[in-house]
Amino acid sequence: MSVHYQRHGDIGVIQIDSPPVNALGHAVRSGLINALEEGIADTHASALVLLANGRTFIAGADIREFGKPPQAPLLPDVVSQLEACPKPLIASLHGTALGGGLEVALGCHYRVALTDTRVGLPEVKLGLLPGAGGTQRLPRLVGVERALEMITSGRFVGAEEALEAGIIDAISDAPTPLEAGLAAAKKVLNAEQACRITGELPPPAANAQAIAATLEHLTQSSPALFSPFRIIEAIEACVTAQSLQAGLRRERELFLACMDSPQRAGLIHLFFAARSPHVVPDAEKNSAANVSRYNNVALLGEHPLFERLKKVAQRAGITLTNKPTDTTELCLLAPDSQTDDGSALPGGIPVIALQEIDTPGRSESMLSLIIVANSDIVELANISAEPLIQQQAALTLKALRINVVVSQQRSLLNAMHDAMQQVSADEQQSALEKISISIAEQGFCYRESDIDLLAVEALGYPRHLGGPHRQATLAAAAKDAQK
Repeated sequence: MSVHYQRHGDIGVIQIDSPPVNALGHAVRSGLINALEEGIADTHASALVLLANGRTFIAGADIREFGKPPQAPLLPDVVSQLEACPKPLIASLHGTALGGGLEVALGCHYRVALTDTRVGLPEVKLGLLPGAGGTQRLPRLVGVERALEMITSGRFVGAEEALEAGIIDAISDAPTPLEAGLAAAKKVLNAEQACRITGELPPPAANAQAIAATLEHLTQSSPALFSPFRIIEAIEACVTAQSLQAGLRRERELFLACMDSPQRAGLIHLFFAARSPHVVPDAEKNSAANVSRYNNVALLGEHPLFERLKKVAQRAGITLTNKPTDTTELCLLAPDSQTDDGSALPGGIPVIALQEIDTPGRSESMLSLIIVANSDIVELANISAEPLIQQQAALTLKALRINVVVSQQRSLLNAMHDAMQQVSADEQQSALEKISISIAEQGFCYRESDIDLLAVEALGYPRHLGGPHRQATLAAAAKDAQK
């Protein structure tokens, strides 16, 4: 069961259990309504606590439902029913409460969070706005200026800041959400803590200066984006609407406009593209043993990337050395290193040769790691290694917190960069779209979405378009439809 109800003394507990991140799929939404009704009907329960099992509270929408027709109950209705609960309803947060997860918490009457909790409304990153009351309830708690900043940026807020801002009511050092929630519920019942029904709070004071400043910032930084400007309209409605319900209706209209925007489809395309770009297809199927990362890595030469790796290696459980040893499983070779490309390394240890974009790579290297300055993403190109070796190397880099995209035969980044260098700045977007088709046809990418991800994250292709290959494919399909 995704959601179940049980009572602890005179406190009812609604517990979400939908691993891995308690996403708000249909089963969870339905389960919340059923458990809430059970808690309200329980005459022995004087207050209710809502919490989640596992490593996090509700981390947002269920990505498995993206692009599918919505099924009742819709999240706005769930949040409204939570808020209308006749008994005190306490949300006990831990891990992350993001997007719809925070909107669920805002529908509760009191919010307590463990110290590690982070909250946020990151829908803007998917071309959307919070569609279950986030733009109407958050401003009532934190005011217009902070709500604008949080929702248009989509940034996460730690527990301390959330408490200071008024998003949550208390921070608990209890070891579990259950203990934190029960303790908070007892304080509410004993009148030691007061509940706040967010929707019953007055709308925030008008702040024309904050709205004007946000409009100016967005116009300068991201004028082509659609959803951030709709977020401003929704928050303005929070200030001017005659009631919460009127504000929620306006929020819903603006949410549906974002859903219909092509930008939403492009940004969600990139969201899925970023989920597993480090996976080498069929590498595990072609291996007799489970694919695992390398745990002993030698860093040969000097490079800024190596300094980043050293900061996280211990936590990742990976041992780094500055020269090969008897236990070394993988070598990373800096561009300035004088070490041979592997011929002098003991036992034929796999070697990854680092290569700055648009610079010559080491001709004998089986694996190349292409790096772009000021970008957090890298490309691991398989020149002549076995797929299993590339996969193990990619898993190692991922464990070291490097965002890595795998490719084969030829570097995708270098191919796209070369195409950009041959045209004027005004023609570079078109050049990327053209070369993306050639890259895919020649089989250099494992997934066409990898081209899009690298172009956006490393080469500055407009994010809201979803990537050059996506745009080129859409253009080709539209052309064919006109024939």
